[in-house]
Amino acid sequence: MSFAISGVNCAAATPFNADLSPDLGLFAEHCQRLLDMGCHGIALLGTTGEANSLSLAERKTILEAALGAGIAPDQLIPGTGVAAIPETVELTRHALANGVTRVVMLPPYYYKGVSDDGLFAAYARIIEAVGDDRLRIILYHIPQVSGVPLSRSLVARLIAAFPDIVVGIKDSSGDLANMQAMVADHPGFAVLAGADPLLLPLLGSGGAGCITATSNLVADSLRAIYDGFREPSVAEPAQARINAWRSLSNSYVQIPAIKAMIGVANGETGWERVRPPLLPLSPTQLDDLRAKVAELP
Repeated sequence: MSFAISGVNCAAATPFNADLSPDLGLFAEHCQRLLDMGCHGIALLGTTGEANSLSLAERKTILEAALGAGIAPDQLIPGTGVAAIPETVELTRHALANGVTRVVMLPPYYYKGVSDDGLFAAYARIIEAVGDDRLRIILYHIPQVSGVPLSRSLVARLIAAFPDIVVGIKDSSGDLANMQAMVADHPGFAVLAGADPLLLPLLGSGGAGCITATSNLVADSLRAIYDGFREPSVAEPAQARINAWRSLSNSYVQIPAIKAMIGVANGETGWERVRPPLLPLSPTQLDDLRAKVAELP
């Protein structure tokens, strides 16, 4: 089945300089490395990319840096959803103006307990304000962080109203049954796992692929699963390697750990930096992490 987005897409981390400004050169190098490792796309400016700690101007500069480094527009899937609808429109228009047509979009997330009618109105207003038929939206369901779940009935309503624009969902809830139900209900709608262990079972149910954090580290193994999920001799060792790297990152605060692991794995200094309110791993934790990374498959 053909999807508007599929495959292994990395929820790319964002490196920072010593003054905590985005390190654009290192970011561009990381994007190219991810593609070389087998990623189909780079889902930049998401949760792992600390996007909600960045200004709108910084987000635009980071996307432009990736494009300027030669990453093709159709390989980039920026996050453009923020709390204020006009800013979501601005970021989405910026992507489109640079030839990037696919975006991952959180719902407006500050107000909690809002109705499906309110969320539908928000997405409809964004789509109508952007006013560009090229736009392709991947909804972002991460209720444990956003506090604003996207119900299956809301997803169905958005697909019905905007079938050529609302083309997929990144489901980071960890609920495989929810993903499988959307696959069954909406043939051709791209359901993407937001958690690495769920890529394999989701593909077996007809899912489209993934957007995950651990692909910053083991994109080659995720690609092996995507290409060979029907072959246990291929998928099982790849999944075991993914699980080992993911388990180590989850032994600490995840985003600082993933960034530190990128630096350790590639011999690049500076990856341990994060923006407050996140804090970097302590020196003791970093020493422990380096020793454990050396033992990973």
